[in-house]
Amino acid sequence: MECPHVSQIDTNIKAETQVCEDCMRLGDTWVQLRVCKTCGYVGCCDSSKNRHARAHHHETGHPIIGPAAPGQEWLWCYIDDAYVEAENAGK
Repeated sequence: MECPHVSQIDTNIKAETQVCEDCMRLGDTWVQLRVCKTCGYVGCCDSSKNRHARAHHHETGHPIIGPAAPGQEWLWCYIDDAYVEAENAGK
């Protein structure tokens, strides 16, 4: 099944920062970072205490994230709860 949400993203969006600013404000740490492929928001992953990337999805409805770390190439759709084929994204 193809993810119907890939049309809402920009695969060229890269993380502008390597920190979760929401965690920093709280004085917390994070495990890994995710970048929203709709707007570029960077938040902590689901393995982190605060799950800010998922909270961003719930607040905005932006469906797809990817890793903030350079060199990793994968996409995750919160709505479909599944990985998205990167070559099908942004078409």
